Amino acid sequence: MSDSPSSDSQFIAQLKTIIQSNIANDSFGVSELSDIMNMSRSNLLRKVKKETSLSVSQFISQVRLRKAHEILLQSPLNVSEVATQVGFNSPSYFIKCFREYYGYPPGEVSQHANEQPQPNTLQKQKRNLPLLVKAIGATILLISSTAGYLYFFPVKSFPQEKSIVVLPFKNESTDSANTYLVNGLMESTLNKLQLINELNVLSRTTAEKYRNTLMSIPEMAAALNAQYFIEGSGQKIGDRIVLNIQLIEGSTDKNLWAKQYRREAKDIFQLQQEIAKDIADEIEVVISPEAAESMDKVPTRDLAAYDLYLKGRELFHHSGTRNLNDAIPYFTKAIEKDNEFSLAYANLVMIYYYLDLFAFEKKYSSQISQFADKAMLYDAKSAESLIAKALSFAVEKDFKSATLFFERALTYNKNHTLAIHFLTEFHSLHVHNARKYLKYAILGATIDIHALDSIATSTKYFHLANGLLQNGFIDDAQRYMEASLAFDPNNFFACYVNAYVRFAQTHDFKDAQALLKQEVKKKPMRFDIIQELAKVTFYLHDYKEAYTHYEKFLQLSTLFKMEVFQSEELKIAFTLNKLGRHDEAIPHLKNYKAFAEKDQSMYRSLYLAAYHAYQHENKAALDYLKQFATEDSYPYWILFLDNDPIFENVKHLPAFKDIMNTVRHKFQDTHDEWAFIFDRSPLPVISTDAPR
Repeated sequence: MSDSPSSDSQFIAQLKTIIQSNIANDSFGVSELSDIMNMSRSNLLRKVKKETSLSVSQFISQVRLRKAHEILLQSPLNVSEVATQVGFNSPSYFIKCFREYYGYPPGEVSQHANEQPQPNTLQKQKRNLPLLVKAIGATILLISSTAGYLYFFPVKSFPQEKSIVVLPFKNESTDSANTYLVNGLMESTLNKLQLINELNVLSRTTAEKYRNTLMSIPEMAAALNAQYFIEGSGQKIGDRIVLNIQLIEGSTDKNLWAKQYRREAKDIFQLQQEIAKDIADEIEVVISPEAAESMDKVPTRDLAAYDLYLKGRELFHHSGTRNLNDAIPYFTKAIEKDNEFSLAYANLVMIYYYLDLFAFEKKYSSQISQFADKAMLYDAKSAESLIAKALSFAVEKDFKSATLFFERALTYNKNHTLAIHFLTEFHSLHVHNARKYLKYAILGATIDIHALDSIATSTKYFHLANGLLQNGFIDDAQRYMEASLAFDPNNFFACYVNAYVRFAQTHDFKDAQALLKQEVKKKPMRFDIIQELAKVTFYLHDYKEAYTHYEKFLQLSTLFKMEVFQSEELKIAFTLNKLGRHDEAIPHLKNYKAFAEKDQSMYRSLYLAAYHAYQHENKAALDYLKQFATEDSYPYWILFLDNDPIFENVKHLPAFKDIMNTVRHKFQDTHDEWAFIFDRSPLPVISTDAPR
């Protein structure tokens, strides 16, 4: 904010004049300023932020501090008296704000009388390095790191956003049957706040963990790293809804704002919109035009349909096969009352997807496709519709398209827990991108700090560990893998991926083999772990033992009718050839070639390079490897490509070494970009226990 009136716009100059004329009034704040300007709080915030990059309360505070600096230079008043004159009712708080802004306490103003006042927004006094050294260091750091960082992880992803938790609302009705309505109002408040880009809204799952907690607000704030909390209570009296909402500052437990809403039940959508916008005004975040449009959207004109929808959502939230099946009639009846109810269609898609997920015989594929199209037809700008469409692609095994639709869902709701969950899972299993995998694993752990149960918490930490491992952060990966296994020693993936964390530390294939053998002994029907054991044994060039494991893998995958790990077909063919069983190798080689040619992932060129290396077609192998080297997100394991027996006949060639150098440098660049982020944005804290 400029000191010079001539550099201010007419609007900013007018604001300064109004603030200065009310400067001694410690109650003068955003609401009073917006009233005098005859502007809504949100419009005032938008305009102030556009011109100054400050919130309105920050702007008011800075006008007060600059006036205080002026008084301290020109009058004999002491610090406490000046604090009162400029509207600070707490001298200690005034001193804190002044020091943060100018870099020195108000009592030292006279020592800086000959200096041009310089707001200390970067708090340069915190480091004792000479200014020249700091400037040079900052320049080098920015040049070397920022460009790459900005390319794949926008600055807004730093945790500078305001964070808020919407705690479970209390049902004050005498009829407990109305709980679904109060919970629905809580969820709608959370969902609408999630539409605001400047807000980091923690998940409902995390908030539910604190429904009956004995922890204080400051204790919860420390555990969740949250600035604000919303508490609410409500009841339905006849056809009227009464809702009490409070906004609380996390660190101090100070009640910042409270309001009671009394509305007719028919006005429930206007009530939801009003609550979200009032909260946004109070914490001074800008609602973009796109977010405002989404907030104002009415999901259905039929209140009976919406009531059925809320009952279905209550069951859906509790999950479990029985609850999911019980929710279906509510969404179905909601659609019967309003056949353009997009949210109801989308929720049915999600339910059918989950019911089919682990079923051998898929029953709901046609419903998933049909209802996803309906959801999109009636609202193509809804995160839920886009998630439904993504799931319909997933059912068809078009994971690339599914991922694109999940990412589109995040453009409408960047905190959508379900979209982030699926993006994490799909980048782990189907769409291979180590960079994005870690990005979504971190986002998931950040907004869903307390998962539903210990198994879900274990899965969250597994993905963090695996994402970190794939990006070369071995020690951090070990921490989160240990946490994953602590929450669930039988975690489906962590139990054997932990062997690879150990391998990343030791580079000892024998040790990894021994650990995987232990897991196979405990879980003899886990063909996925058997396949991993076969692979590690293959890398040890022990082809006889490797095939005993591959043979068991093939038997079990046939038994379970699972066509998975098709990329292993080439290793199986190679192993059989090494054992002199050439005819048996042929069908595996054909299967592999067909798989590689159809593959749409970043690994297609690598798969084809391996095929040609197997055939001793070195030129073609190197050409495909060069294509692979044009990718930009490699997992840690690619660095061990020259250990693969299939590439034995090309790995000594200069061209192969050049390609591997390119891949290693790109991997290191991504690793360094993440390290730059972690220096400024620490990884999520590992939960130690459940809320009290």
